[in-house]
Amino acid sequence: MSGVVAAMRRTLLSCTSLARDGMIGLAITALLPARTSFAAESLVTQAMSDHFGFNHQEVAVLATSLALVGFSAVAAILLMRTRVRATRNEEQLQSEITDLQAQSDRLRALLFVEPQVLISWAAGDNRPQISGDISLVMSQEGSPQRVLAFGTWLPPEPALQMDHAVDALREKGEAFLLNLSTSAGRAIEAMGRAIGGQAIVRIRELGGLRRELAESNLRYKTLQEETELLRDFAAAAPWPIWAKSLEGNLRYANAAYVRATEGRSVSDALQRNLELLESDQRTELTRALNDNANYAARLPIVVSGERRIYDVQALKLSGGSAGIAIDASEAAALRAAIARMVEAHRRTLDQLSSGVAVFDADRRLTFYNESYRRLWGLDQAFLDGNPDDSSVLDRLRANRKLPEQPDFRAWKAKLHEAYRAVESETYTWFLPDGRAISVVTTPNLEGGVTYLFDNVTESLDLARRYDRLTRVQRETLDNLGEAVAVFGSNGRAELFNPPFAKMWKLPADALQGEPHIEAVEALCRPLFDDALTWRTLREQITAIENRAQVALKLERKDGSVLNCMTIPLPDGKTLLAFQDITDTENVERALRERNEALEAADQMKVDFVHHVSYELRAPLTTIIGFAHFLSDPSTGPLTPKQAEYLDYVTKSTNALLALTNNILDLATIDAGAMKLELGPVNIGQAIEAAAEGIQDRLATDRITLKVDIEPDIGAFVGDERRVVQVLYNLLANAVGFSPHDATVTISAHRTEHSVVFAVTDAGPGIPAEMRDKVFNWFESHSHGSRHRGAGLGLSLVRSFVELHGGRVRVDSTVGRGTTVTCDFPIDQTAHRNAAE
Repeated sequence: MSGVVAAMRRTLLSCTSLARDGMIGLAITALLPARTSFAAESLVTQAMSDHFGFNHQEVAVLATSLALVGFSAVAAILLMRTRVRATRNEEQLQSEITDLQAQSDRLRALLFVEPQVLISWAAGDNRPQISGDISLVMSQEGSPQRVLAFGTWLPPEPALQMDHAVDALREKGEAFLLNLSTSAGRAIEAMGRAIGGQAIVRIRELGGLRRELAESNLRYKTLQEETELLRDFAAAAPWPIWAKSLEGNLRYANAAYVRATEGRSVSDALQRNLELLESDQRTELTRALNDNANYAARLPIVVSGERRIYDVQALKLSGGSAGIAIDASEAAALRAAIARMVEAHRRTLDQLSSGVAVFDADRRLTFYNESYRRLWGLDQAFLDGNPDDSSVLDRLRANRKLPEQPDFRAWKAKLHEAYRAVESETYTWFLPDGRAISVVTTPNLEGGVTYLFDNVTESLDLARRYDRLTRVQRETLDNLGEAVAVFGSNGRAELFNPPFAKMWKLPADALQGEPHIEAVEALCRPLFDDALTWRTLREQITAIENRAQVALKLERKDGSVLNCMTIPLPDGKTLLAFQDITDTENVERALRERNEALEAADQMKVDFVHHVSYELRAPLTTIIGFAHFLSDPSTGPLTPKQAEYLDYVTKSTNALLALTNNILDLATIDAGAMKLELGPVNIGQAIEAAAEGIQDRLATDRITLKVDIEPDIGAFVGDERRVVQVLYNLLANAVGFSPHDATVTISAHRTEHSVVFAVTDAGPGIPAEMRDKVFNWFESHSHGSRHRGAGLGLSLVRSFVELHGGRVRVDSTVGRGTTVTCDFPIDQTAHRNAAE
């Protein structure tokens, strides 16, 4: 029994020692699983062993011997003594157990005086025993069994680290000490040890001094790692790095420093105190460090017999100084080259006609050329003062040399966006003085902006005039009746008009892409395949020398006849023009045939037309021209009488010219040579044009013109000029026969197949016997008329209306007036002439 007590005493002392060494958790854990047990020895054997020191076998032999001489007496005496001693030992043992329990409670209280958790695994047992404040590591589910699921209360990486440490502790007995952070942000310490055949893990929260100590250890470790990293970096750096003591002795040098000073090794450089800088450079460096605690300069240093430029940086430290020398030879050479290039660019920019202004990142003017100063008329002293961008713009605005802006501040802010842009921007400023300035803002790499100014007033004006001329030429070509194409000197079609494709029945896109003349020839050959003619055209278009105008007549397979002409242009191009003269050829043939059949009868008419055209119109044109010339104020003043006579001459010649034109029109119609130019005829506009020609007569004779047409009457197909001529003659005839203060009415309405015009006057009317003669040549019924005429107006009316496929009728009552009605067909699709 005393052996058991001694064993328990030894265990308690071991736990006390562990608690004293700071291993309270491990000590109490070793104590708590222990269980006190007693041997099943007999009380007698135990008493004999304790009293006499015999073992069990000796006690058994002795008992047998004594039994022979007096077993009963001795046994009774020994039994009584043993019971007395057993009672005394049990009381002592109970007292020691009570002391152990009290000491265990004190150790438990000491162990859990701060929040911590103890986890223990017995050898060969996977079931852990957990005690302590498990809320420190409690998972969200709140189950104590989840404490061992480290991933529930630790981040992934610390949880994996914890798993590996616990596995190594249980399998190999490897102790560990970890400082971790939980998912809730708590700093904890996890320590694992193998004690008494058990694996024990203690987890406690770090706070106060322990936390600061852990953080200090971590900072020390980090600082140590950073120091090693910096040492490795300094050793491997390609630039000389050194450190010196306060006395100026070399304390540290890297490999680059050793190479630069031509030392054999780092220890050799330190031992010989090799210097990289010259003595005067070292003196200046020492003086600068004593004054400013740092030094920076670009110095020439001779390395391996070669003079190079280094950027030297040095710092004053508490125990001396440290420095580094960075090779800047290439940078210095590049800087010098850039400086030379910039200066060359400045000289070049100063010779440009464009205004150039360069502003730096602070928006101050750093360069301008003479063209810039002349363009804006700025004072040179102002520009040499490096004004900022806003000041320059404000001065230009004050001098009214900037475009007028409703919000100048917003406009200037938008312009200054160039300082933050990455692409160039182009503007055109239209100044109040009429100039147009092209402005290009280009961001500089160093953060500034370069402005380029060009006076583009003349170029814009030329561009506008060129564009206007081009549009006029294009419209002219597109509206020509002739087919026109322009070929370059390379033989390609650069320009053509729609009639060209239409005349040769080509697809709309056939001439796109500037086809060669040979390709155009291939497209046109189905209608005309004369090889000699096409070769002549090719030669004229592609010829370089001896270019001349060539005229050809082409009779195509479809029976049409074309006039072809090649016209050399000044720029080396060739104009190729085609005119459809099929109708003209047909008219010529018809006239020729009729001339052969009725030569004698038509000769007089031809002679008359020829005589009127050349003998009468020429003098009339001359007289009219000189009359207009004399009436021009630039020729000198006229007396009132002269002006009156000149007015009479002008009116008479105009009347004679109108009569001549009417005769020519009638003769042309009678000869079958009149050709209508069909197109849409706006009825309302045609009436207005005809009425415009008789306004002077209406005013003179106090005649009122009444127009009665339907608002939506629209238009019809006809020759607009001839329709207006018909309406004019009808109105002139009605005004001539109407009395003063009378009313002349012109009306128009549309039927299913025709448009009907009617002109009504309030004149004396036409007798029945005269109605059939009013449309004859030179038939003038002047009774009741204030204007005498040649009697050709109504003849022209009938001829023109019949050329359109219409008809004319006269309704008249003597004493009540006359109405002349003209019917024009709506669907007029074919050309009509006298021959038809």
